[in-house]
Amino acid sequence: MSAVIQLEEIHKVYRTGEVDVPAVRGVSLEIAKGEFVAFMGASGSGKSTLMNILGCLDRPTKGRYILDGRDVSGLSRNELADIRNQKLGFVFQSFNLLARTSALENVELPLFYAKKLYGAHEAKEMAEKALRIVGLIDRAGHHPSQLSGGQQQRVAIARALINNPEVLFADEATGNLDTKTSMEIMEVLQSLNEQGITIVIVTHELDIARYAKRNIIMRDGQILSDEPVPVRLDAVREMRKLTEAQQVVHLTP
Repeated sequence: MSAVIQLEEIHKVYRTGEVDVPAVRGVSLEIAKGEFVAFMGASGSGKSTLMNILGCLDRPTKGRYILDGRDVSGLSRNELADIRNQKLGFVFQSFNLLARTSALENVELPLFYAKKLYGAHEAKEMAEKALRIVGLIDRAGHHPSQLSGGQQQRVAIARALINNPEVLFADEATGNLDTKTSMEIMEVLQSLNEQGITIVIVTHELDIARYAKRNIIMRDGQILSDEPVPVRLDAVREMRKLTEAQQVVHLTP
């Protein structure tokens, strides 16, 4: 399988006053199309900085980043913005939905920044398709305040999907959610991955990382380990087990 992401000796150094603070130190890796990768590490390990570089939200201080065959490490901010809009989707811990806007309209938002001009009917159809993918078409007219946390995150995922991204990035996407709702979100991500979308997540939760196929652990700006997940969790199966356990508790006098 061909690589969609290739990093070659990536460094990121921040300048604090007169002191250089290295955040990422010589990271090299490849992520193939269709992979599901989880980055883990303690606070300050460099995982979030690396995610920002992978998502073209920041540029490396040194090294090469090849995204889908193109070297993006030296692009301007405007060029990086174009890459993000064309090839990448993002889901964050905070849902970042507009409060006074319906789910459908929130999902349509990225189309306003796309290079191609979409008519109102076409944009609506694309947003409805994305909401169907995440199982929320029946909530298209609801505002964020009328949705649960899990439903809001599904809307955020639909918004990330509307431009058919090559890679979907999820940064602590389950951080504000309870166990059951987290499983539901991981079920959506696993389903998307099975459809061929490359998924890259950042998480501090070991259980969440086990839904991925590959775990990369970082420490002090470097990769400490990079291994396939030995016993991968299946979100559908875990949801079934949790539901059965809850029914047993409910029936127990």
